[in-house]
Amino acid sequence: MSKPILIIGAALSGIAVAKLLLSKGEKVIITDINEITEKSELERLGAEVFDNGHPDSLLELEYRYVVKNPGIPYTADFVRHFVKKDVPIYNEIEIAFWYAKNYRIAAITGTNGKTTTTTLLGELLKGIDEKNTCAGNIGQPLCELVSENITDVDVALEIAAFQLLGTKEFSPFVSTIINLTPDHLDYFADLDSYYRAKTLVYQNQGQDSYFLKNVDDEMVVKYTNDVKCKVVTFSLKRTDVDVYRYDNGIYYQSTLLFDIDDLKIVGEHNVQNAMIAAAMAYLMGVPVTKIQEVIRSFTGVEHRIEFVADIRGVKYYNDSKGTNVDATITALKAFKVPVHLLAGGYDKKLGFENLKPYLSNVKQLYVYGAVKNQLKELKPNCLVFDTMKEALNAVMANALPDEVVLLSPACASWDQYPNYEVRGNEFKQLVREYALRND
Repeated sequence: MSKPILIIGAALSGIAVAKLLLSKGEKVIITDINEITEKSELERLGAEVFDNGHPDSLLELEYRYVVKNPGIPYTADFVRHFVKKDVPIYNEIEIAFWYAKNYRIAAITGTNGKTTTTTLLGELLKGIDEKNTCAGNIGQPLCELVSENITDVDVALEIAAFQLLGTKEFSPFVSTIINLTPDHLDYFADLDSYYRAKTLVYQNQGQDSYFLKNVDDEMVVKYTNDVKCKVVTFSLKRTDVDVYRYDNGIYYQSTLLFDIDDLKIVGEHNVQNAMIAAAMAYLMGVPVTKIQEVIRSFTGVEHRIEFVADIRGVKYYNDSKGTNVDATITALKAFKVPVHLLAGGYDKKLGFENLKPYLSNVKQLYVYGAVKNQLKELKPNCLVFDTMKEALNAVMANALPDEVVLLSPACASWDQYPNYEVRGNEFKQLVREYALRND
């Protein structure tokens, strides 16, 4: 009998890959340090399930390969055992790719802008077929889509650096690295390792596929000199590229993709996100008229400079997805009026000095959470709190009409929240309750 496959981590992607492999007749063992809520169903399907810890007995078996949750570092003791034994370690997206039938994948990675770009591209792809969709870090796991026996589909796939480390054959039809800025030094040994992981997105692409190259980003230019597929260059600053801005339009060569005035999402970064999504859609056969129609109706994504409410002339924005300094800088650049900025959370060991030059438009800085003492050094008279709720209560008392209240934490959420979505939802709920009291 063939060797079993070990799945480490039973979050959404772990469950999805287990079910896909079981449906293909594979012997599956799945383990998690926490309780696995779908344990009984997985056992019914034929898996061996070990939760609330990784038993040592699992180290004694031989496996064909291991599928690891991308969030679990290779340095974790349990994982390191398999690294030392040279057991192949893949991720859910790689496994899904093996079984996907007639999929065309648009893979979007980079430090910031992935979710907005992927979401918009998903909407654009639906313009040629309603079954086209988003997957990866946004939407459903790719294995789940494959398990539903959906074939001949175009997928907008948000993919993180962690996931790219576990790919061997994964080859999208079109890919991009939106940008490269410091992030995830809590996971990678150094920035060079992080940036090189991003370049794995195009490692298996051939001459029948495309890589969209951001020539405005110095680090992208530096790290992407080994691309073997067709390269499509794009820029917001130059016109000697394939995709560019001219007057108020975004063009692919001589074809107008859309008018910038039709964009409802704010900020220069979102012009770039829309440019990438539109160019990818065009390469995948979406008609220009459909691109323009979707651009006019797209209102953005949840937790990314998301408008929440206007309360007595004060506008509240939720940018909980701003989990690093560069994302917060991008959010601040989107506003020309005084900003009350809420920042804080879990320390990803990136430092915050790069944020300081962009605080000139910040009328008041409110910091909270695990990094509050580091953040308070950025601006004189900074207000310090333990929790976001306490900080928001202070903001509500201070903000004046024609000013903006912006939650853009510059940090991960893990000191007080399980993820940025929970953090953003709490912010929105508190703002809406305040709006009702002031109606």
